[in-house]
Amino acid sequence: MSLKRLNIRGISYSETQNGAYALVLKEVGGDRQLPIVIGAFEAQSIAIALEKEISPPRPLTHDLFKTFGERFGITVKQVIIHKLVDGVFFSSLICERDKIEEIIDARTSDAIALAVRFKAPVFTYENILDEAGVQSHIRPDKELQEDPLDLSNDEFIEELINTDHDEDDNYSHLNIKELHKMLGDAVSNENYELAARLRDEISKR
Repeated sequence: MSLKRLNIRGISYSETQNGAYALVLKEVGGDRQLPIVIGAFEAQSIAIALEKEISPPRPLTHDLFKTFGERFGITVKQVIIHKLVDGVFFSSLICERDKIEEIIDARTSDAIALAVRFKAPVFTYENILDEAGVQSHIRPDKELQEDPLDLSNDEFIEELINTDHDEDDNYSHLNIKELHKMLGDAVSNENYELAARLRDEISKR
């Protein structure tokens, strides 16, 4: 079976369903997207690793794992999403130490959180994309122009987790200085969900 490389297209979240997040992966050179429902902690961990403006005051679990691996000469070379059973994705970390490879089972959300930190590529098999992939509205030549955290144009993500933001999430009455202060406070308080929303608002200005 042939492997297909995937890029992270974005993360969408919902406050109306407890812990409901969707991580969207897009095949490189193709038009299929792979939506994966993940937990809140893993969603925040992936978003923080992607967003350079947000730096947590203390290392998250995946940051600690990366530091631990680097200290002992272990690197994550790639992630392979190798199985799909009853809607659950199974993944493997391909790790290397002293030129010796080891394969470690991992939850897909954890595997991708680590892949982002180690700058490791993510792959899946053609049959998994055939089974769970969704046609993208984006042409491959436009992929790099998309905001990696902006999923507002994808109706299937809305349907997947019923994203419904409260009216209180409207920050249009705040200026940039106030938004940056709120962002700093949110990061200091480790409220990364709020920080992600504030970052999105700042990016729109």
